[in-house]
Amino acid sequence: MLGIIRQKAFGQRIRPAVSAWRGYSSAAKEMTVRDALNSALDEEMSADPKVFLMGEEVGEYQGAYKISKGLLDKYGPERVLDTPITEAGFTGIGVGAAYHGLKPVIEFMTFNFSMQAIDHIINSAAKSNYMSAGQISVPIVFRGPNGAAAGVGAQHSHCYAAWYASCPGLKVLAPYSSEDARGLLKAAIRDPDPVVFLENELLYGEAFPVSAEVLDSSFCLPIGKAKIEKEGKDVTITAFSKMVGYALKAAEILAKEGISAEVINLRSIRPLDRNTINASVRKTNRLVTVEEGFPQHGVGAEICASVVEESFGYLDAPVERIAGADVPMPYAANLERLAVPQVEDIVRAAKRACYRSV
Repeated sequence: MLGIIRQKAFGQRIRPAVSAWRGYSSAAKEMTVRDALNSALDEEMSADPKVFLMGEEVGEYQGAYKISKGLLDKYGPERVLDTPITEAGFTGIGVGAAYHGLKPVIEFMTFNFSMQAIDHIINSAAKSNYMSAGQISVPIVFRGPNGAAAGVGAQHSHCYAAWYASCPGLKVLAPYSSEDARGLLKAAIRDPDPVVFLENELLYGEAFPVSAEVLDSSFCLPIGKAKIEKEGKDVTITAFSKMVGYALKAAEILAKEGISAEVINLRSIRPLDRNTINASVRKTNRLVTVEEGFPQHGVGAEICASVVEESFGYLDAPVERIAGADVPMPYAANLERLAVPQVEDIVRAAKRACYRSV
């Protein structure tokens, strides 16, 4: 599979709900997103014997991206299960296990491969609670890297946020920082419903400051709550996953030109925190949405619809949508860069919204 390619990345820097508004002011150390995910899995498996991990290379190889490092030695092969290359098979087994009260965490080597298992995710996991009149709970997490990486072509670069977020019965989370990864994965594992957990391969080795509170084993973030990463008054920028970092960089550039941008880290794609988004737009009167996925029927389109429906009278400029190019991801590096949103794209969109020359 992709294991040999991914090894190059490993040399890089690699129960009560708490407020989603807490920043990094009390940070005591740094943690990579990889370690945040690993520690969350470890702690939840330690706290609840019903939690188990299953997927390709999660055990002996310790994960294609080393997210499950050390878990096989600690919990054994009955709770860390290596599978054949058969997403439909092990996803179906996971859904069946969830029907019987276990809490599977299913890892896809990339969410592109979840297409092999989409019948189990949509028709079995997402719909069973409703179709059984609440008699069947499906506490399962589907997790793995989503969206573009680097030089892996169209079949390994697709963003599935909008796909899965369109389906009732699923919850869809997309962490950006180590705090997000740790708090949201814990919330996903504890949740009684199926959760699609969209990570980003290029963020695994990124280190972020974390507070003692985040490192506490009881730390958990609420599902459905966005975080204002940076407050501003001139324009609202919404983003999720890797694009949050791009939005924050764009906000720094805009600040030098006298534009105060408010950056919202969505964290949760479904349910979507419409209240936070609309409250921000009613303050700034402008909106720029940012995502890696395709523009048509995207997450940004849903946010635009929400703002038009609930806050249209507050808009002082047309909404700007920044998204990936409407083509399958090119393999060539120069074309790949053109197909994915860049910081300068966000800066130009924000300046257009503020009626500044670009």
